[in-house]
Amino acid sequence: MHTDINDLFTGLWQDYLAITPSANKIHSLLKAHNQQAELVNDHIALRTFAIPGIAVNDIAKHFTVLGYVQSGEYDFSSKKLNAWHYQHPDPNQPKVFISELKVNELSTASQAIIHAMVDTMDFNVVKDTDFLYSGTHWQVSEADYRTLLCESEYAAWMAAWGFRANHFTVSVNHLNSLTELSAVNALLKSSGFTLNASGGEIKGNESVCLAQSSTMADMMPVQFSDNTVTLPSCFYEFAQRFHLPNGQLYQGFVAASADKIFESTNVN
Repeated sequence: MHTDINDLFTGLWQDYLAITPSANKIHSLLKAHNQQAELVNDHIALRTFAIPGIAVNDIAKHFTVLGYVQSGEYDFSSKKLNAWHYQHPDPNQPKVFISELKVNELSTASQAIIHAMVDTMDFNVVKDTDFLYSGTHWQVSEADYRTLLCESEYAAWMAAWGFRANHFTVSVNHLNSLTELSAVNALLKSSGFTLNASGGEIKGNESVCLAQSSTMADMMPVQFSDNTVTLPSCFYEFAQRFHLPNGQLYQGFVAASADKIFESTNVN
């Protein structure tokens, strides 16, 4: 596991850019509208299966060893997901949102495919320095991928892409000129980027102390055991946080909004 936070996030970022080319363009676009000041990453998100050895608690050790603390719990029953977010004592460090699919709630067919994939893993690699951006550790056929897709977009994404950040998030609060999420969205759309419109382009608002938007995932080739298919990879998110009654900036997440953000990687 990493001993330096910056090294961990650099590894995650470089892997993310490799399969999300639009992120580099958006990063440059927003930086140009931010007097070339560096953008601040509000949070990243990771996905996994609720299977011992690779569950959230196992994945999160890469962050807790660096001082992160579990700070919030979320339930997405319609998507058969649980999630937790982690924060670092240094408020300048990104928050981390990790979700897991409740595999035991899927059909027998989908469970069998996922367990067959995961059973080929050497769980010792979970402790490797680069595990969080190592991608897939299995071979899966296109047919098995599509079986998963029929039941769970999340399961299908994991089968195709594996362990890596599925998005980074620009903190709108730290932008110099584009101070409202709506202005960020307008710039992105005028520049030709497609936003996730599920639940509205802006999910949440000041009343829940968090507003979020995101692009739709890039389309990138995936090599299955029997075929290469172009599929949604990762996306870029944008978050504007608001103050709580006590004057502090809200640091959590809103489940109803996150539920729609998940759909940024949907195929259907």
